[in-house]
Amino acid sequence: MISRKYLYLIALAREKHFGRAAASCHVSPSTLSAAIRDLESELGVAVVERGQQFAGLTPEGQRVLDYAQRAAASTADLHQELARLRGGLSGRLRLGVIPTALTVVASLTSGFALRHPQVRSEVLSLSTGEILARLHAFELEAGIIYAESAAQPDLAMVPLSDEDHVVLAPADGQLAERDAISWQEAAQLNLCLLTPDMQNRRTIDGVFQRLGCRPNITLESNSIVSILAHVCSGTWCSIVPRAVLELIGMPHGVKALDLVEPRLAWQIALVAMAREPRSPMVQALFTEAINFSGRG
Repeated sequence: MISRKYLYLIALAREKHFGRAAASCHVSPSTLSAAIRDLESELGVAVVERGQQFAGLTPEGQRVLDYAQRAAASTADLHQELARLRGGLSGRLRLGVIPTALTVVASLTSGFALRHPQVRSEVLSLSTGEILARLHAFELEAGIIYAESAAQPDLAMVPLSDEDHVVLAPADGQLAERDAISWQEAAQLNLCLLTPDMQNRRTIDGVFQRLGCRPNITLESNSIVSILAHVCSGTWCSIVPRAVLELIGMPHGVKALDLVEPRLAWQIALVAMAREPRSPMVQALFTEAINFSGRG
């Protein structure tokens, strides 16, 4: 359905290295290089910037890559549709999820797996930027991000749930007798938060900025598990989505306080490229998401 030359180009753009791209395609580097040169000869344009190592694609090469990615995605859609007609959806579902929504995705993928047992799901913890980039490169079927980040005309979206935040603090510390805390008070705590490249962190920073607060952040991590471990040490407090605790439980020696003044919530959504017709895999996932949000 799509020439191997285009698949080799997709691999090269993804790996950014001839040797790694060849290995991912199970061919020799010389075979891959010859195929790229053949593609350039066939199209009459330079696709790859010339140099001792891979230096990127030419503007024409980027256009060819865009076409190749769409063609490869359409071929995958066809295989999924034929499999569905033969007896059930099959193949691979690649789903990128922001770290703070990893607890939400389990409820979605479990229902999907029950309805489509022949599909192998792959859940990747990624930042919002990585998810959007991989969606546009057709390296993911769908992503779960904050709805505010999905306001793009080439994306389709299904809301999943609303997310509010709590402060985690040592149970025997200065907040032991408190059940709630204001954002302004929280800014004065010794905080460990997610790294600034995470959308959840940017959302939290935005609240503090609107309130004119400068939070006392002394530790950052790109892992929710690491954040919880540091709060358990008794030295730090943190701000995390309540959904994290609802699924994995409250860590020993830690308590959660409602964040108030103001009380805020953010919407988590499933997103995919707005393609028509929608691929069978994405359509099945969106149907499950609609059912999931209805149950919520």
